Formats: sequence, structure tokens, C-alpha cells
Amino acid sequence: MKTTLATLALLAIVGSCLRAEPFLEKQDLFTVGEDPAYNLYHIPGIVVTAKGTVLAWCEARQGGGDWSDIRILLRRSTDDGQTWSDPQSIADVPGPKRKNPFSTGLKGVDPAHVTYNNPVLIAGRDGTVHMLFCLEYERAFYQRSEDDGLTWSQPVEITATFEAFKKDYDWKVLATGPNHSIQLRTGRLVVPVWLSTGEGGNAHRPSVTATITSDDDGKTWQAGEIAVPCTEEWINPNETVAVELRDGTVMLNTRSESKAHRRLVVTSPDGATNWSTPRFDEALLEPICMAGLVRYEHGGESLLLFSNPHNLEGGREGEPAPGTGRARKNLHIKLSRDEGQTWPVNKLLEDGPSAYSDIAVTKSGTILCFYGAGTKPSFAGSALRLARFNLEWLVAP
Repeated sequence: MKTTLATLALLAIVGSCLRAEPFLEKQDLFTVGEDPAYNLYHIPGIVVTAKGTVLAWCEARQGGGDWSDIRILLRRSTDDGQTWSDPQSIADVPGPKRKNPFSTGLKGVDPAHVTYNNPVLIAGRDGTVHMLFCLEYERAFYQRSEDDGLTWSQPVEITATFEAFKKDYDWKVLATGPNHSIQLRTGRLVVPVWLSTGEGGNAHRPSVTATITSDDDGKTWQAGEIAVPCTEEWINPNETVAVELRDGTVMLNTRSESKAHRRLVVTSPDGATNWSTPRFDEALLEPICMAGLVRYEHGGESLLLFSNPHNLEGGREGEPAPGTGRARKNLHIKLSRDEGQTWPVNKLLEDGPSAYSDIAVTKSGTILCFYGAGTKPSFAGSALRLARFNLEWLVAP
């Protein structure tokens, strides 16, 4: 008995020594002013490929608005997000282009500007990186990379996929994602989308959320059912993130402008049909901002991680502040051990202005959160910042 107790004590000591120390590191990947061609970086996304390469991308805007001249830039890292390649433009549709007519009546929109928008990347299990993006919030395209984002195939237009939605919702404006999306264990690719009739603010409202899917590795795409409609309770659902739960169910986590100021959650058995009734998650505050969601599977743990500004105070610059619940600040990381039913861990990552975010996990278990940050209140921030941290940092008091 003495030997057994001594052995257990020794193992406990060894285990405590091997346990990783908490760490948190930050660096800016895209900073306003570094490239005179762009005066705003927005819509960050991040994913880790099957080979372990980290891909981080964004919209690089010559103007600040959603309809300005926008390119999609990508940076790559092969060392867990520590060092990065130079930015590379990765979306180019040849031929003539036109501005979405629903944008031309908006203040400050230049019809000569070309808007590439809402990039979505999926890290396929076979090493393929799938990418969807939009042009002028009117056309959708698919392309792929077989070399971890170094080169890309010619974009193939898939706008016809969205025509099936028109029987339920007569959209005039479309958008994929944004953020990364997922491949299910069945092999199905699932991409959240939002659709708008273009009649409201910024030609992005009113809006509904749905998904498109591919069961043949991106060759063809199908429209699912409307997942979150626009109602008096669920107001303008749009930018949505997806995750596959342990039982194979697909869960969508959706931004909206609802008065509850909470994230909307729906589930589907296949990621396309039979969506549950939307519910507000009381633990996930909604300052009307894109969020990140990813599964953490490492060291015997299978968890969900969520990122967004955990704030309901103040307002965005130039807008009414009291009680609007729109200030993008105080980015937090949350952790769920029960597939999103509860979120007992809620850790502050960025104290102050912080905006859109995406989240990923490397092969070593390092957690990466890529987000907009700055020193002054804004909708996007003055830089897109990468935070690298481990689970030990997240769960530490």
C-alpha cells in the first residue's frame, strides 16, 4: 500500500510538472496605414488546414463601407500562427462587372468600385481548402486550393444555387458566411448564408439566414431551407457561424438585431433542413456583431469555443449611445463543455474596442482568435489582431 501511494504521489507531481503554463500572445496581422492601397481591414476569418497550416484572411477596403472597393487578402503561417507570409489577394473574377443596383442609391457608393465580399473558407479533411465569396452582394463563387492556400483554382459561379431560395424569400442581396465554415463527418460541406430584399438600411435589411451545402466536395451546391426567418421577434438575422455537435446535429449561431440582444441558436439534423425553432441563448450577449465558433478537440477534451464582444452598453461612434447595446468592445472567449447548452467560462481577451472575430485551434492545441481591435470606438477597428493562447490560459481564474 505504501508503494502504491508513493507511486500515485509521484505521478501527481510529474503530471503537475508536465501541465502547460498559461500563455497569451498577440500580434497585428493587418494594420491600417501599412499599405496605402487600403484604409480599412474588416471581416476577419481564420482556419487551420488538415496539414496544420494556419490561414487568416479579411476584406481589405479602399473605403470604409460595405459597398466600397474591396479585395480579399490572405496570410499563411506554417508555425502555429507565430510568423506569417505577406498578404496575397485571392479572389479575382474575370470579365465585366456591375454594381448591385440596390447599392447605387446609397450615399457614398461609387459605381466604379468593385466589391468582393464575405469570404468563407473550409478546411477539408483531405487537405483541400474550399473557398466561397461574393461579388457585389449579388453573385456567389466557389474556388479551391490543393496546396494549403498557396494557389487557387479559377472561381466557378454558383449564384444559380440561390435561386431556390426565391420561392420562400425574394432576395436581391446575398452573402456567404462570413467567417470559416465546416465539413461534417459525412463529408458534407455546410456554408451559412444570409439573404436580403435590399429595401432597408445599407441595402442589407431585412434579412434571413439559411445554408447551402455540397455533397460532392464542392462540385455542386444545393440550397437548404430558411433557418432563421425575419420576424418581429427575430429581427434581421444575418452573419452566422456553424458547428457540428457530437451527435451529428448542425448548430447555427446567428447575429441579429433583435431586442433581446442575445445570440440566436438553431439546429438541424443535416445542416440544411428541419431547423428547430430559433431560441435566444441568454449567456451569449449580442451587440450586433459577427462572432466566432469552433470545436476544440485536443488532449482528450471536446469543447466548444465562442468569441464575440461581451457587451450591451454604449453605442457605436456617431450613433445614439444609451441603451442601444451596439458598442463593439470587450471581446471575450467562452467555453462550453455540454455542446453549447451552458457557457461557464467567459474570459476577457481584449479590453476596449474590439469587433468582428473568428476562432480556430491548431494541431498542437493552441487557440487562435483573429479579430478587429483599436484604441477608438468603431465598427471595425484600426487593426486585425491575432491572439494565441492555450486552454490553460482560458480556464485559469
